[in-house]
Amino acid sequence: MRVAVIAAVLVVAFVAAQTCQKSSIRLDKNQAIAKAEAQVSFEPQRTQVRLLRQGITSKPYWIVSLSRPGKRPGTFSRLAVFRVNANTGKVQRAR
Repeated sequence: MRVAVIAAVLVVAFVAAQTCQKSSIRLDKNQAIAKAEAQVSFEPQRTQVRLLRQGITSKPYWIVSLSRPGKRPGTFSRLAVFRVNANTGKVQRAR
């Protein structure tokens, strides 16, 4: 009985540690912007950043929007949107 309780406690501790590690934010806002800027071939004039948690496990992502305004109001001459995993730093282009 004692061994089963110890094993159960270890399993719960392991699962909790894995869950906390996956939801932690290791990349700050400025690091996310730098990773996104490295992916574009233009110098952005506007940058918008939001932290978003997605999925059942609430994985944190930085959503980074880089743009240059167009000639008409409300338009863009260049626009790139990226999803940066705040835990691993992996960058995915969203648009």
